[in-house]
Amino acid sequence: MTRVFSGIKPTGDATLGNYSGGFRQYVATQEHGDALFCIVDLHAITVEYDPDELRRRTLDLAAMLFATGLDPQRSVVFLQSHVPAHAEAAWLLSAVTSYGQLGRMTQFKEKGDQQGAATAALFNYPVLMAGDILLHQTDIVPIGDDQRQHLELARDVAERFNARFGETFVVPEGVYPEIGARIMDLQDPLGKMGKTGSSEQGTIRMLDEPDVIRRKFKSAVTDSGREVRRGDDKPGITNLIDILSVSTGESPEAIEARFDGEGYGPFKTAVGEAVVELLAPIQRRYAELRVDEAELRRLLAVGAEKASESAEPTLQTMYDRMGFVRG
Repeated sequence: MTRVFSGIKPTGDATLGNYSGGFRQYVATQEHGDALFCIVDLHAITVEYDPDELRRRTLDLAAMLFATGLDPQRSVVFLQSHVPAHAEAAWLLSAVTSYGQLGRMTQFKEKGDQQGAATAALFNYPVLMAGDILLHQTDIVPIGDDQRQHLELARDVAERFNARFGETFVVPEGVYPEIGARIMDLQDPLGKMGKTGSSEQGTIRMLDEPDVIRRKFKSAVTDSGREVRRGDDKPGITNLIDILSVSTGESPEAIEARFDGEGYGPFKTAVGEAVVELLAPIQRRYAELRVDEAELRRLLAVGAEKASESAEPTLQTMYDRMGFVRG
């Protein structure tokens, strides 16, 4: 059976960009294989953070994953810190990861510049990400477009380990959405809509009130002309078409045909309404889950037990093949 794995960091408020590039993919891929989804809380400490906020956001994200459709009967949802094998694997894999590779990682350079003094954890966390994926003998990784570089490093580390110590890891493949792999800021269509770094007015958060969502779409930056069509010369409209396609399942071509001659005003209103309709049941389910924190913690504990069972055989094989004396 195909093994699916992906992880998401509990930092910032979940956005429509997270849904488009991540959550909806998770739900789709859980139907096609043995799926594990990890809240990578160890990754969250690579930059300055507040401990109380980390705890809250971790549970918030767990509730959001279940609210968007992950089924604990079909998928394993767990916290990275609950499975020590992930941290152990990262240390072992650091022996086959070059300093130069890590220094070239785009996110390290960008976040390092923002912080002024980058931590060793920020430098090394792509190795931890590689361990997350490889420990579970992952075949496919559903991720957003911004994680391509990290997945390529994981693939390279797997191939290097296999060449040096014998065939140990599956070399994973990425799965990226054809539409909506990267949702852009509504106020800056050339910048990504993210949990951090994007503008407040240009970011649709998963828990935004309906009227807030409508206002943000009405004020969304568009392009010259009146045509509702995708194209390199129309990044604002292209982004809105992608959002509408993600929200309704309608193809971009059908959307262009439906709004032919309509102009930007009615189109932006329609996108806002579609997103409100998409998020309403997710918000209701999230509120129910977040109230029952004991049940949320129970589901994560069950997931951690299953994830530990999945990771342990690979971890032991790594130790054996690297020459460690085992008891």
